[in-house]
Amino acid sequence: MTRPTGKAPMTPTSPRARRLAGTLYAYAFLTDLVLLYPVYALLFADTGLSVGQISSLFVIWSLASIVLEVPSGAWADATSRRRMLCLAPLCTAAGFALWTLAPSYPAFAAGFVLWGAGGALASGATEALVFDELDRLGAADRYARVIGRARTAGTVAVLGSIVLAAPVLGFGGYPAVGAASVAACLLAAAVAVRFPEDRRPALSTKRRPDLPVVGRAAPTVGSGSADTGAVADPDGDELGWWQGLRAGIAEARGDRPVRRAVLLVAGVSAVWGALDEYTPLLARDTGVALTSVPLLLLIVTVGQIVGGLLAPVGQRFGTRGYALLLAGSALALAGGALAGHPAAFALVAVAFCGLQLATVLADARLQTRIAGPARATVTSLAGMGTDLTIIVVYAGYGLVATVAGNRVAFAVAAVPYLLIAAVLAIRPTGERRPRTPARAAPVG
Repeated sequence: MTRPTGKAPMTPTSPRARRLAGTLYAYAFLTDLVLLYPVYALLFADTGLSVGQISSLFVIWSLASIVLEVPSGAWADATSRRRMLCLAPLCTAAGFALWTLAPSYPAFAAGFVLWGAGGALASGATEALVFDELDRLGAADRYARVIGRARTAGTVAVLGSIVLAAPVLGFGGYPAVGAASVAACLLAAAVAVRFPEDRRPALSTKRRPDLPVVGRAAPTVGSGSADTGAVADPDGDELGWWQGLRAGIAEARGDRPVRRAVLLVAGVSAVWGALDEYTPLLARDTGVALTSVPLLLLIVTVGQIVGGLLAPVGQRFGTRGYALLLAGSALALAGGALAGHPAAFALVAVAFCGLQLATVLADARLQTRIAGPARATVTSLAGMGTDLTIIVVYAGYGLVATVAGNRVAFAVAAVPYLLIAAVLAIRPTGERRPRTPARAAPVG
């Protein structure tokens, strides 16, 4: 069902929809093609930093992301989401350039602040721009497929970074690796210019009495008008960043389906996102040689790739089907971890496949439930919730692993997914936003 926007209906395979998807895939690939990924901890150590100093840098990175997450989402809603996607890799590139040109603790700290800012600028703005543009083209039902493939492109880029880092490091040392990372970010900024952005009011958007009365801005960025995209009220008066921030927070807090979707994104994304950092330790505990650890990690990465590609299949799940997906992934995660055998890492890969799919579907569920103009702000609230939950998972994992080991810590981390699955199975949420006729939510 197409959306009554006053334009001629567009098919999901229209050239504009394909261009949007292709631009997103290239952007996702380049932003994650960072050769510094596998070696930046080594760079810090070789510069003379202690383990405590390196840990403090990670804290700075996390805090910068959390503090800037929601304000940057509101900024994207009040100005231009495309502009945020252009600025994001430029901030990251500046941080990597500092690391390369002046390696020292202050430069590393400033670089992590810039990297956190870059991540915050893109978070929320990406999902909001893609969903709204697909929606305007009558292809909103393809959002999960497109985002799933974008996540796959990012995962493939991380693999490419791991493969390329060693030869580039051998050829030119850390300066060469840093320069390649800066170049990838600059290319990503160039690609972001190709994103379309049409911020005119949508005719089917419904006003809700429990939310601030705000609409969409009149300028048409995608057709060559001024690139402002400011949030506006129905009378045409522009509302600024603060009003947009309030609108997003009000919708996330006061609208039950949106609030549940925000919590689902945070709950599903955070745990396995944090566990990903500990998979090398789990692999080593299986007793394989150190040189075989990357092979086990490769299996897990392949699982993530497959999970992103399965989004079209996952869209057919109802709420109880989604609950089964979470429960099955949790059991596979716990079983694969507790087995303590290299072959059991196939179960861990299956778990990461299911959890990647569950994350994509949770994101799509959130986007279909947002009705107000502050889509990037609401999505950023989900991102902030994810970041905060990840910190809790880090602390909990460290405590359990210290007492009982990595295998038990992985198994304990599967418990939240079983709890979420139980809640969804007992109380399925079939609420749908009446803003677009016959649009089915990806989950539920």
